[in-house]
Amino acid sequence: MTETASRRERAAGTEAALKQAAREVFAARGYLNTKITDITAAAGRATGSFYNHFASKEELLEALLKDMLAAADQRVLDISGHDDDFRKRSAIRWHVAMFWQFYQDHLPEMIAVKQAAMLDPELGRRLQTIMADDDAHMVGHLDRLPNPPADPAAVITAMNALMEGFAYTWLVVNPANGQTIKPDAAIDLLTDLLHHGLAGTADR
Repeated sequence: MTETASRRERAAGTEAALKQAAREVFAARGYLNTKITDITAAAGRATGSFYNHFASKEELLEALLKDMLAAADQRVLDISGHDDDFRKRSAIRWHVAMFWQFYQDHLPEMIAVKQAAMLDPELGRRLQTIMADDDAHMVGHLDRLPNPPADPAAVITAMNALMEGFAYTWLVVNPANGQTIKPDAAIDLLTDLLHHGLAGTADR
């Protein structure tokens, strides 16, 4: 291995360690309470090394979000059952289930995204743009509906807001009475709302 290749490998290892440490510290402390020194300490790296990879904690969060979405896209390709015909309840349910699993798997990061957007609206817009770009393929899923929407991007935004808000309520905040909801029940409830709203009486 050449010296240049060795340096690249060490740099990639440091970046991966910083990202993993950030996930762990966000989960333990929350995004708002996390300092860069907390991340570097958890990663076992010098504080100065952070700035060789990221300009700020906000930039690190953006990188984490891009990684999460890329991994989720690959998972969709690897798992059978994908159907883009949103006239069918089963097609909508598959997508809702993928979202619910994604939210559960990345709970600390999803909370961090929400907290960061509330603290810094400009960062929030950048994070939303990353997610909107990832959702662009969903527009075609609405083409075969009985009444395709005139503004499919707005419909996708509404779908995401419904699913994200519901997931945040039940997986993060939890109702005041301590009630819980099982994943299948949550997925079916969201599916029925979306299927009725999008497809009306189309095939189940």
